[in-house]
Amino acid sequence: MASGEPTAPQGKGSTAARVTPSRERPPVTVPPGLRNTAVVGASLLVIAAAIYLVVIVLVRLAPLTLAVVAALLMAALIGPVSSGLRRLGTPPWLAALAGILVLLGAIALPFTLITNRVVNEWSSLRRQTEEGLDRVRQWLLEGPLSVSERQINSTVDGLIRTLREALPDPVGGATAAAQGATSALLALVLLFFLLKDGEKMARWALSQLPRRHRGWVAVAAVEGWRTLVAYIRGTFLVAVIDGVGIGLALVIIGVPLALPLGLLTFVAAFIPIVGATVAGAVAVLVALVSNGLGDALLTLGAVLLVQQAEGNLLQPVIQGRSLRLHPAVILIAVTAGTLLGGIAGAVVAVPVTAITYRVTMSLRALKPEDNGPPSPPPDTEPMPAAGGPKPPE
Repeated sequence: MASGEPTAPQGKGSTAARVTPSRERPPVTVPPGLRNTAVVGASLLVIAAAIYLVVIVLVRLAPLTLAVVAALLMAALIGPVSSGLRRLGTPPWLAALAGILVLLGAIALPFTLITNRVVNEWSSLRRQTEEGLDRVRQWLLEGPLSVSERQINSTVDGLIRTLREALPDPVGGATAAAQGATSALLALVLLFFLLKDGEKMARWALSQLPRRHRGWVAVAAVEGWRTLVAYIRGTFLVAVIDGVGIGLALVIIGVPLALPLGLLTFVAAFIPIVGATVAGAVAVLVALVSNGLGDALLTLGAVLLVQQAEGNLLQPVIQGRSLRLHPAVILIAVTAGTLLGGIAGAVVAVPVTAITYRVTMSLRALKPEDNGPPSPPPDTEPMPAAGGPKPPE
Protein backbone atom coordinates (compact mmCIF):
# COMPACT_ATOMS: atom_id res chain seq x y z
CA MET A 1 0.00 0.00 0.00
CA ALA A 2 1.39 3.39 -0.83
CA SER A 3 2.41 5.63 2.03
CA GLY A 4 0.11 8.49 2.86
CA GLU A 5 -3.04 6.58 1.84
CA PRO A 6 -5.67 6.51 4.56
CA THR A 7 -6.50 3.06 5.79
CA ALA A 8 -9.93 1.97 6.88
CA PRO A 9 -10.27 1.26 10.59
CA GLN A 10 -10.33 -2.43 11.49
CA GLY A 11 -12.11 -4.32 14.22
CA LYS A 12 -15.54 -5.28 15.41
CA GLY A 13 -16.51 -1.75 16.29
CA SER A 14 -15.61 -0.50 12.87
CA THR A 15 -18.06 1.87 11.21
CA ALA A 16 -16.67 1.31 7.74
CA ALA A 17 -18.91 2.30 4.97
CA ARG A 18 -20.53 -0.64 3.39
CA VAL A 19 -21.08 -0.44 -0.33
CA THR A 20 -24.46 -1.92 -1.15
CA PRO A 21 -25.34 -2.51 -4.76
CA SER A 22 -28.18 -0.22 -5.92
CA ARG A 23 -31.28 -1.93 -7.22
CA GLU A 24 -31.95 -0.76 -10.75
CA ARG A 25 -35.62 -0.27 -11.59
CA PRO A 26 -36.79 -2.17 -14.64
CA PRO A 27 -37.38 0.12 -17.63
CA VAL A 28 -40.98 1.16 -18.19
CA THR A 29 -42.20 -0.42 -21.42
CA VAL A 30 -45.18 0.80 -23.40
CA PRO A 31 -47.21 -1.92 -25.09
CA PRO A 32 -46.67 -1.85 -28.87
CA GLY A 33 -50.37 -1.48 -29.53
CA LEU A 34 -50.67 1.57 -27.29
CA ARG A 35 -47.51 3.09 -28.77
CA ASN A 36 -48.78 2.64 -32.33
CA THR A 37 -52.18 4.04 -31.36
CA ALA A 38 -50.53 7.12 -29.83
CA VAL A 39 -48.44 7.72 -32.95
CA VAL A 40 -51.46 7.34 -35.24
CA GLY A 41 -53.57 9.59 -33.00
CA ALA A 42 -50.90 12.29 -32.91
CA SER A 43 -50.54 12.12 -36.69
CA LEU A 44 -54.29 12.43 -37.15
CA LEU A 45 -54.37 15.43 -34.81
CA VAL A 46 -51.62 17.15 -36.78
CA ILE A 47 -53.37 16.45 -40.08
CA ALA A 48 -56.71 17.64 -38.69
CA ALA A 49 -55.11 20.83 -37.39
CA ALA A 50 -53.48 21.49 -40.77
CA ILE A 51 -56.77 20.93 -42.60
CA TYR A 52 -58.58 23.17 -40.12
CA LEU A 53 -56.06 25.99 -40.63
CA VAL A 54 -56.35 25.67 -44.41
CA VAL A 55 -60.15 25.82 -44.18
CA ILE A 56 -59.98 28.87 -41.92
CA VAL A 57 -57.73 30.66 -44.42
CA LEU A 58 -60.04 29.75 -47.30
CA VAL A 59 -63.07 31.01 -45.37
CA ARG A 60 -61.29 34.27 -44.51
CA LEU A 61 -60.53 34.67 -48.23
CA ALA A 62 -64.09 33.73 -49.14
CA PRO A 63 -64.49 35.98 -52.23
CA LEU A 64 -61.24 34.70 -53.74
CA THR A 65 -62.00 31.08 -52.80
CA LEU A 66 -65.47 31.26 -54.35
CA ALA A 67 -64.07 32.82 -57.50
CA VAL A 68 -61.44 30.10 -57.96
CA VAL A 69 -63.88 27.26 -57.24
CA ALA A 70 -66.54 28.73 -59.53
CA ALA A 71 -63.99 29.18 -62.32
CA LEU A 72 -62.86 25.55 -62.03
CA LEU A 73 -66.43 24.23 -62.00
CA MET A 74 -67.45 26.34 -65.00
CA ALA A 75 -64.28 25.38 -66.90
CA ALA A 76 -65.09 21.69 -66.33
CA LEU A 77 -68.63 22.30 -67.54
CA ILE A 78 -68.11 24.36 -70.70
CA GLY A 79 -64.66 23.11 -71.61
CA PRO A 80 -65.98 21.10 -74.62
CA VAL A 81 -67.32 24.28 -76.23
CA SER A 82 -63.95 26.00 -76.19
CA SER A 83 -62.07 22.81 -77.15
CA GLY A 84 -64.37 22.17 -80.09
CA LEU A 85 -63.90 25.69 -81.42
CA ARG A 86 -60.13 25.41 -81.10
CA ARG A 87 -60.16 22.16 -83.07
CA LEU A 88 -61.95 24.05 -85.83
CA GLY A 89 -59.09 26.55 -86.01
CA THR A 90 -60.50 29.32 -83.81
CA PRO A 91 -57.84 31.36 -81.95
CA PRO A 92 -57.57 30.36 -78.28
CA TRP A 93 -58.70 33.73 -76.95
CA LEU A 94 -61.77 33.77 -79.20
CA ALA A 95 -62.69 30.19 -78.32
CA ALA A 96 -62.44 31.01 -74.61
CA LEU A 97 -64.54 34.14 -75.05
CA ALA A 98 -67.17 32.19 -77.00
CA GLY A 99 -67.38 29.61 -74.22
CA ILE A 100 -67.99 32.36 -71.66
CA LEU A 101 -70.69 33.95 -73.84
CA VAL A 102 -72.44 30.59 -74.20
CA LEU A 103 -72.40 30.19 -70.43
CA LEU A 104 -73.75 33.68 -69.79
CA GLY A 105 -76.48 33.16 -72.36
CA ALA A 106 -77.49 29.85 -70.81
CA ILE A 107 -77.78 31.58 -67.42
CA ALA A 108 -79.44 34.81 -68.53
CA LEU A 109 -82.12 33.34 -70.84
CA PRO A 110 -83.96 31.20 -68.25
CA PHE A 111 -83.82 33.95 -65.63
CA THR A 112 -85.22 36.49 -68.10
CA LEU A 113 -88.10 34.22 -69.10
CA ILE A 114 -88.90 33.33 -65.52
CA THR A 115 -88.78 36.96 -64.35
CA ASN A 116 -91.25 37.95 -67.06
CA ARG A 117 -93.50 35.05 -66.09
CA VAL A 118 -93.42 36.00 -62.40
CA VAL A 119 -94.25 39.62 -63.19
CA ASN A 120 -97.21 38.57 -65.35
CA GLU A 121 -98.57 36.12 -62.78
CA TRP A 122 -97.85 38.16 -59.67
CA SER A 123 -101.36 39.61 -59.20
CA SER A 124 -103.13 36.27 -59.60
CA LEU A 125 -100.51 34.52 -57.49
CA ARG A 126 -100.96 37.04 -54.70
CA ARG A 127 -104.73 36.53 -54.75
CA GLN A 128 -104.38 32.73 -54.75
CA THR A 129 -101.86 32.88 -51.94
CA GLU A 130 -104.14 35.01 -49.77
CA GLU A 131 -107.06 32.66 -50.41
CA GLY A 132 -104.90 29.63 -49.64
CA LEU A 133 -103.65 31.14 -46.41
CA ASP A 134 -107.24 31.90 -45.39
CA ARG A 135 -108.19 28.26 -46.06
CA VAL A 136 -105.26 27.01 -44.00
CA ARG A 137 -106.13 29.41 -41.19
CA GLN A 138 -109.78 28.31 -41.22
CA TRP A 139 -108.75 24.64 -41.16
CA LEU A 140 -106.47 25.23 -38.18
CA LEU A 141 -109.25 27.00 -36.28
CA GLU A 142 -112.05 24.52 -37.05
CA GLY A 143 -110.05 21.35 -37.69
CA PRO A 144 -109.04 18.54 -35.34
CA LEU A 145 -105.97 20.42 -34.08
CA SER A 146 -108.12 22.93 -32.13
CA VAL A 147 -105.64 25.79 -32.56
CA SER A 148 -106.77 29.12 -31.16
CA GLU A 149 -106.58 32.37 -33.08
CA ARG A 150 -104.21 33.77 -30.47
CA GLN A 151 -101.76 30.91 -31.05
CA ILE A 152 -101.89 31.45 -34.82
CA ASN A 153 -101.23 35.18 -34.46
CA SER A 154 -98.35 34.50 -32.06
CA THR A 155 -96.78 32.00 -34.47
CA VAL A 156 -97.12 34.36 -37.43
CA ASP A 157 -95.61 37.24 -35.45
CA GLY A 158 -92.70 34.99 -34.42
CA LEU A 159 -92.04 33.99 -38.03
CA ILE A 160 -92.10 37.61 -39.17
CA ARG A 161 -89.74 38.59 -36.37
CA THR A 162 -87.36 35.75 -37.27
CA LEU A 163 -87.32 36.77 -40.93
CA ARG A 164 -86.58 40.38 -40.03
CA GLU A 165 -83.71 39.33 -37.77
CA ALA A 166 -82.32 37.05 -40.49
CA LEU A 167 -82.21 39.89 -43.01
CA PRO A 168 -78.84 41.67 -43.10
CA ASP A 169 -78.56 45.34 -42.28
CA PRO A 170 -78.24 47.74 -45.24
CA VAL A 171 -74.48 48.15 -44.80
CA GLY A 172 -73.92 44.40 -44.49
CA GLY A 173 -76.18 43.74 -47.47
CA ALA A 174 -74.33 46.26 -49.61
CA THR A 175 -70.98 44.78 -48.57
CA ALA A 176 -72.15 41.26 -49.37
CA ALA A 177 -73.49 42.40 -52.73
CA ALA A 178 -70.19 44.11 -53.56
CA GLN A 179 -68.22 41.01 -52.58
CA GLY A 180 -70.54 38.83 -54.66
CA ALA A 181 -70.13 41.05 -57.70
CA THR A 182 -66.35 41.09 -57.24
CA SER A 183 -66.23 37.30 -56.94
CA ALA A 184 -68.39 36.87 -60.06
CA LEU A 185 -66.21 39.21 -62.11
CA LEU A 186 -63.01 37.56 -60.88
CA ALA A 187 -64.45 34.12 -61.63
CA LEU A 188 -65.20 35.13 -65.23
CA VAL A 189 -61.66 36.48 -65.70
CA LEU A 190 -60.13 33.30 -64.24
CA LEU A 191 -62.45 31.22 -66.42
CA PHE A 192 -61.21 33.02 -69.52
CA PHE A 193 -57.58 32.26 -68.66
CA LEU A 194 -58.37 28.64 -67.75
CA LEU A 195 -60.08 28.08 -71.10
CA LYS A 196 -57.35 29.91 -73.01
CA ASP A 197 -54.15 28.81 -71.22
CA GLY A 198 -55.22 25.93 -68.98
CA GLU A 199 -52.69 23.43 -70.32
CA LYS A 200 -49.83 25.93 -70.22
CA MET A 201 -50.68 26.85 -66.63
CA ALA A 202 -50.78 23.17 -65.59
CA ARG A 203 -47.49 22.43 -67.37
CA TRP A 204 -45.79 25.41 -65.71
CA ALA A 205 -47.04 24.37 -62.25
CA LEU A 206 -45.80 20.82 -62.82
CA SER A 207 -42.36 22.05 -63.90
CA GLN A 208 -41.90 23.83 -60.54
CA LEU A 209 -41.90 20.52 -58.67
CA PRO A 210 -38.87 18.24 -58.18
CA ARG A 211 -38.62 15.90 -61.14
CA ARG A 212 -38.89 12.76 -59.02
CA HIS A 213 -42.35 13.87 -57.82
CA ARG A 214 -43.78 15.05 -61.14
CA GLY A 215 -45.06 11.65 -62.19
CA TRP A 216 -47.13 11.17 -59.05
CA VAL A 217 -48.48 14.72 -59.17
CA ALA A 218 -49.36 14.38 -62.87
CA VAL A 219 -51.32 11.18 -62.22
CA ALA A 220 -53.17 12.78 -59.29
CA ALA A 221 -53.92 15.96 -61.28
CA VAL A 222 -55.26 14.07 -64.30
CA GLU A 223 -57.42 11.77 -62.20
CA GLY A 224 -58.72 14.68 -60.13
CA TRP A 225 -59.60 16.72 -63.19
CA ARG A 226 -61.34 13.78 -64.86
CA THR A 227 -63.35 13.18 -61.72
CA LEU A 228 -64.36 16.85 -61.50
CA VAL A 229 -65.36 16.93 -65.18
CA ALA A 230 -67.40 13.73 -64.90
CA TYR A 231 -69.06 14.88 -61.69
CA ILE A 232 -70.02 18.40 -62.74
CA ARG A 233 -71.29 17.39 -66.20
CA GLY A 234 -73.23 14.46 -64.80
CA THR A 235 -74.70 16.60 -62.03
CA PHE A 236 -75.63 19.29 -64.56
CA LEU A 237 -77.46 16.80 -66.77
CA VAL A 238 -79.25 15.24 -63.81
CA ALA A 239 -80.24 18.72 -62.55
CA VAL A 240 -81.66 19.62 -65.96
CA ILE A 241 -83.75 16.45 -66.02
CA ASP A 242 -84.95 17.05 -62.45
CA GLY A 243 -85.90 20.65 -63.17
CA VAL A 244 -87.70 19.81 -66.40
CA GLY A 245 -89.49 16.81 -64.90
CA ILE A 246 -90.78 18.59 -61.81
CA GLY A 247 -91.56 21.73 -63.80
CA LEU A 248 -93.71 19.76 -66.29
CA ALA A 249 -95.46 17.99 -63.42
CA LEU A 250 -96.30 21.34 -61.81
CA VAL A 251 -97.59 22.68 -65.13
CA ILE A 252 -99.84 19.64 -65.58
CA ILE A 253 -101.15 19.87 -62.03
CA GLY A 254 -101.74 23.60 -62.43
CA VAL A 255 -99.47 24.91 -59.69
CA PRO A 256 -98.53 28.57 -60.17
CA LEU A 257 -94.90 29.58 -60.68
CA ALA A 258 -94.11 26.22 -62.25
CA LEU A 259 -91.12 27.61 -64.18
CA PRO A 260 -89.50 29.33 -61.17
CA LEU A 261 -90.00 26.18 -59.10
CA GLY A 262 -88.43 24.11 -61.88
CA LEU A 263 -85.44 26.46 -61.92
CA LEU A 264 -85.19 26.22 -58.12
CA THR A 265 -85.14 22.43 -58.45
CA PHE A 266 -82.36 22.68 -61.06
CA VAL A 267 -80.20 24.90 -58.84
CA ALA A 268 -80.88 22.87 -55.69
CA ALA A 269 -79.87 19.63 -57.43
CA PHE A 270 -76.21 20.72 -57.15
CA ILE A 271 -76.52 20.15 -53.36
CA PRO A 272 -77.12 16.38 -53.12
CA ILE A 273 -79.91 15.05 -50.87
CA VAL A 274 -80.47 18.34 -49.00
CA GLY A 275 -81.13 20.46 -52.10
CA ALA A 276 -83.69 18.07 -53.58
CA THR A 277 -85.52 17.87 -50.25
CA VAL A 278 -85.70 21.66 -49.85
CA ALA A 279 -86.84 22.25 -53.44
CA GLY A 280 -89.51 19.55 -53.17
CA ALA A 281 -90.80 20.98 -49.88
CA VAL A 282 -91.09 24.46 -51.42
CA ALA A 283 -93.03 23.08 -54.41
CA VAL A 284 -95.43 21.18 -52.14
CA LEU A 285 -95.91 24.24 -49.92
CA VAL A 286 -96.72 26.47 -52.91
CA ALA A 287 -99.21 23.89 -54.19
CA LEU A 288 -100.84 23.63 -50.74
CA VAL A 289 -101.19 27.37 -50.29
CA SER A 290 -102.36 28.13 -53.82
CA ASN A 291 -104.36 25.05 -54.91
CA GLY A 292 -105.26 23.14 -51.77
CA LEU A 293 -104.52 19.77 -50.20
CA GLY A 294 -105.35 17.62 -53.25
CA ASP A 295 -102.88 19.31 -55.58
CA ALA A 296 -100.30 19.38 -52.78
CA LEU A 297 -100.50 15.59 -52.50
CA LEU A 298 -100.20 15.24 -56.29
CA THR A 299 -97.15 17.53 -56.23
CA LEU A 300 -95.61 15.47 -53.44
CA GLY A 301 -96.12 12.28 -55.45
CA ALA A 302 -94.57 13.86 -58.57
CA VAL A 303 -91.55 15.13 -56.59
CA LEU A 304 -90.97 11.73 -54.98
CA LEU A 305 -91.31 9.96 -58.34
CA VAL A 306 -88.80 12.23 -60.08
CA GLN A 307 -86.32 12.05 -57.19
CA GLN A 308 -86.50 8.26 -56.99
CA ALA A 309 -85.96 7.94 -60.73
CA GLU A 310 -83.03 10.35 -60.49
CA GLY A 311 -81.37 8.58 -57.58
CA ASN A 312 -81.85 4.99 -58.71
CA LEU A 313 -81.72 5.28 -62.50
CA LEU A 314 -80.27 8.54 -63.81
CA GLN A 315 -77.21 8.94 -61.62
CA PRO A 316 -75.91 5.37 -62.09
CA VAL A 317 -76.35 5.66 -65.87
CA ILE A 318 -75.08 9.22 -66.35
CA GLN A 319 -72.30 9.49 -63.78
CA GLY A 320 -71.34 5.85 -63.52
CA ARG A 321 -70.89 3.88 -60.34
CA SER A 322 -67.24 4.90 -60.01
CA LEU A 323 -68.30 8.41 -58.93
CA ARG A 324 -71.12 7.34 -56.66
CA LEU A 325 -70.59 7.79 -52.94
CA HIS A 326 -72.62 6.22 -50.19
CA PRO A 327 -75.54 8.45 -49.08
CA ALA A 328 -74.11 8.54 -45.55
CA VAL A 329 -70.79 9.87 -46.90
CA ILE A 330 -72.63 12.47 -49.00
CA LEU A 331 -74.75 13.59 -46.04
CA ILE A 332 -71.69 13.95 -43.79
CA ALA A 333 -69.79 15.83 -46.50
CA VAL A 334 -72.70 18.22 -47.18
CA THR A 335 -73.20 18.84 -43.46
CA ALA A 336 -69.50 19.54 -42.89
CA GLY A 337 -69.37 21.80 -45.96
CA THR A 338 -72.43 23.73 -44.79
CA LEU A 339 -70.99 24.25 -41.31
CA LEU A 340 -67.65 25.43 -42.68
CA GLY A 341 -68.70 27.45 -45.74
CA GLY A 342 -72.47 27.82 -45.85
CA ILE A 343 -74.26 27.14 -49.14
CA ALA A 344 -71.03 27.42 -51.12
CA GLY A 345 -69.43 24.82 -48.86
CA ALA A 346 -72.37 22.48 -49.35
CA VAL A 347 -72.02 22.76 -53.14
CA VAL A 348 -68.30 21.94 -53.26
CA ALA A 349 -68.23 19.38 -50.44
CA VAL A 350 -69.29 16.37 -52.53
CA PRO A 351 -67.01 16.99 -55.55
CA VAL A 352 -64.06 17.56 -53.20
CA THR A 353 -64.85 14.28 -51.44
CA ALA A 354 -65.22 12.44 -54.75
CA ILE A 355 -61.96 13.86 -56.11
CA THR A 356 -60.07 12.95 -52.93
CA TYR A 357 -61.41 9.41 -53.05
CA ARG A 358 -60.65 8.85 -56.73
CA VAL A 359 -57.15 10.35 -56.51
CA THR A 360 -56.35 8.18 -53.50
CA MET A 361 -57.60 5.05 -55.25
CA SER A 362 -55.65 5.92 -58.40
CA LEU A 363 -52.37 6.43 -56.54
CA ARG A 364 -52.84 3.24 -54.55
CA ALA A 365 -53.43 1.29 -57.76
CA LEU A 366 -50.01 2.28 -59.12
CA LYS A 367 -48.19 -0.26 -56.86
CA PRO A 368 -44.78 1.43 -56.78
CA GLU A 369 -43.14 -1.63 -55.20
CA ASP A 370 -43.82 -3.58 -58.40
CA ASN A 371 -43.55 -1.08 -61.20
CA GLY A 372 -41.67 1.82 -59.65
CA PRO A 373 -42.95 5.40 -59.68
CA PRO A 374 -44.50 6.66 -62.90
CA SER A 375 -42.05 8.40 -65.16
CA PRO A 376 -42.51 12.17 -65.14
CA PRO A 377 -43.67 13.78 -68.36
CA PRO A 378 -41.04 15.68 -70.32
CA ASP A 379 -40.81 19.41 -69.78
CA THR A 380 -42.02 20.04 -73.32
CA GLU A 381 -45.04 17.75 -73.05
CA PRO A 382 -48.31 19.41 -71.94
CA MET A 383 -50.40 18.03 -69.15
CA PRO A 384 -52.92 15.47 -70.43
CA ALA A 385 -56.36 16.94 -70.89
CA ALA A 386 -59.54 15.46 -69.46
CA GLY A 387 -60.05 13.32 -72.53
CA GLY A 388 -56.39 12.45 -73.01
CA PRO A 389 -54.52 9.24 -72.24
CA LYS A 390 -55.26 7.45 -69.03
CA PRO A 391 -52.73 7.43 -66.21
CA PRO A 392 -50.65 4.27 -65.81
CA GLU A 393 -52.32 1.44 -63.93
